[in-house]
Amino acid sequence: MISICFMSSFRAVYEGKELSKFRIRLDDKIRNHDREIERMCNFHYQGFIDSIRELLTVRQDAAKLKDEVQQVDQHLQESCVPLMTKGEELVKCRRIQGNIATAVESLNLCLPVLEMYRKLQEQMTSRRFYPALKTLEQLEHTYLPRVNSHWFAQTMADDIPKQRESIKEASMSDLKDFLENIRKHSGKIGEVAMLHAAEQNNMDPAIVKATRKKIKKRRAPPPPNPFTGEVDAPPPPVIQDEEDEIEDSAELSAQDLIDFSPVYRCLHIYSVLGDRERFETYYRKQRWKQARLSLQPPSNMHESLDSFKRYFHDIVGFFVVEDHILNTTQGLVNRAYIDELWEMAVSKLAASLRTNTVQCKDTSMLLDVKNLIILFCHTLRGYGFSVGHVLELLLEMRDQYNDVLTRQWVDIFNEIFSEDNYTPIYVESIEEYTAIVTQFPIQDENLERESFPKRFPFSQFVPDVYNQVKAYINACLKYSADLHLSHTEIDDMIRKSTNLLLTRTLGSCLSSLIKKPSLTLLQLIQISINMNYLEKSCLYLEEYISSITGAQNDSVHMARLHGTTMFKDAKSDAEEHIYKQLNLKIDEFMDLASYDWLLPEAKGHASGYVIDLVAFLQSTFMSFTNLPEKVAKTACMSACKHIANSLKEFLLDNEIRQLTMGSLQQFNLDLIQCEQFAASEPIPGANDGNLTLAFAGIRQVILLPAI
Repeated sequence: MISICFMSSFRAVYEGKELSKFRIRLDDKIRNHDREIERMCNFHYQGFIDSIRELLTVRQDAAKLKDEVQQVDQHLQESCVPLMTKGEELVKCRRIQGNIATAVESLNLCLPVLEMYRKLQEQMTSRRFYPALKTLEQLEHTYLPRVNSHWFAQTMADDIPKQRESIKEASMSDLKDFLENIRKHSGKIGEVAMLHAAEQNNMDPAIVKATRKKIKKRRAPPPPNPFTGEVDAPPPPVIQDEEDEIEDSAELSAQDLIDFSPVYRCLHIYSVLGDRERFETYYRKQRWKQARLSLQPPSNMHESLDSFKRYFHDIVGFFVVEDHILNTTQGLVNRAYIDELWEMAVSKLAASLRTNTVQCKDTSMLLDVKNLIILFCHTLRGYGFSVGHVLELLLEMRDQYNDVLTRQWVDIFNEIFSEDNYTPIYVESIEEYTAIVTQFPIQDENLERESFPKRFPFSQFVPDVYNQVKAYINACLKYSADLHLSHTEIDDMIRKSTNLLLTRTLGSCLSSLIKKPSLTLLQLIQISINMNYLEKSCLYLEEYISSITGAQNDSVHMARLHGTTMFKDAKSDAEEHIYKQLNLKIDEFMDLASYDWLLPEAKGHASGYVIDLVAFLQSTFMSFTNLPEKVAKTACMSACKHIANSLKEFLLDNEIRQLTMGSLQQFNLDLIQCEQFAASEPIPGANDGNLTLAFAGIRQVILLPAI
């Protein structure tokens, strides 16, 4: 604040008109101060002179003292030369002693570090990676900080990351070897697991075992003779079946068959090194690839049951290993990952089985595959996997199994039809009679009372067809075994399959049989009679199905067999062909007719073709005795009408220009022969006059000339 006021005043002086006055006053002030200074100097001058004199006296004493000090110093230096020599030697010794102590201390610090590093190298050489990792951790955090001042410490510190990477690579290499090994042994693990499941579920272990190749195992050569040094000839290789190996390892579990330590070791190493997520990703990715390989079916799997077995072994082995990893590690695989993998496997498995079972044409192989699937489900259900969708596949396979069965039974039925002689079965002894009634249920008191030889009304293909239908039912029942279905479900399944067999397969075979042009009239008649008995046998087939399925007490829900309707249709078809065949035979006789319409006089007896025709009809209608009365009457009426129409066509032929009474009389004799046949009751019970009415029209035509 003062400086500011001074500056403002000083500025005012220079800017004003009183600068000269200021200079004058300033000069006066300077002169006053000079006089004050001079007065002060004069006042202290005498003291200054006295001080100078004292300093001169002190100078002399100081020079004298300096000489004395130099003498003392020289004397002291001369006397201390031996002492300095000894002192230097002592300092040197002390320095050496300190260096030794420092070296010892450093060595004491460095030796544990070097020892740990040597231990690390030994562990790495012996591939003991887990202890090596612990050694690295101790070396880095405990030992190396103590020797940071040494150059090798930094070298070791720089080498530690490399060692960790080396451990990771080595452990990963072991893991890759493990994955390759587990891929090779998954089938064996799966087979052992399925054998255990077969024993637990009381199933035949032979379902699981695949045909194995015999392998040669070489024995180690004997040691040399300690006295002569000679080596004996090596023993021959031992031939052992791989199946024996499976039996030897049947009591072992998955963890006994495979060493899982590489997985655990690698997992721990990557966890310690903070790279666990990378390891988990790699492991899951590789196992996912292996799952796809296991789920890829072998080529032409449908041709060999062993291919199916090995396919299931690989899949079971894969999931047994994954289940063991799930239960023995924390987080390497989790339930969500396993479930996702299992869903993918089920879809792939179902697609492969659908493709290959469709191409399989052997029912025994399909049954074995079904049993394999059931055992597969039992095995993996024991490890906690949901197998519902796989079991549903068995129901789809049932349709394929039934289709294959049906195709087999087409050949069976056709063979039965081709080998049958279409004549009633004759038996000459009680043994033969018992053999027939045992094969086919027939209740005929009249037949039982007859004496031997006896004749059954049906031909051999009736009991053969009946027994083959029962065989088909038994074959269908085999598939339902071990499916854990109720009696009602099994009964319903078998009845549906039997209905398809009767309506489609047997019905189609019968239709083709009836339409064969090579069948004679008698054979058609026998087929029609056979259909009547097969129709009645459907009731016994229903009872048989109920007895083998155990569903007798649940008759409310039982489906009826459609064979009755099918046999009725087949019988109707056979009857139609009987009528047609009978008319064709009549046409053959009619084609032999050669009327001379200009004949002057009748021969006095019926024409030869009419006599032969009547004889044929009489013998034919005798074979109609086993046909239903209505059918026999219809056939007879059809034959009479056909004869009458043929005779009428003869008379009404447009080529006839002229008729003589002799020719009409001959024609009348033929007609009378036919009317007598109609009136002779060719069919028992056909005495109502309807047959003779068939010739009424042609009779009226004959009577026209007489009118």
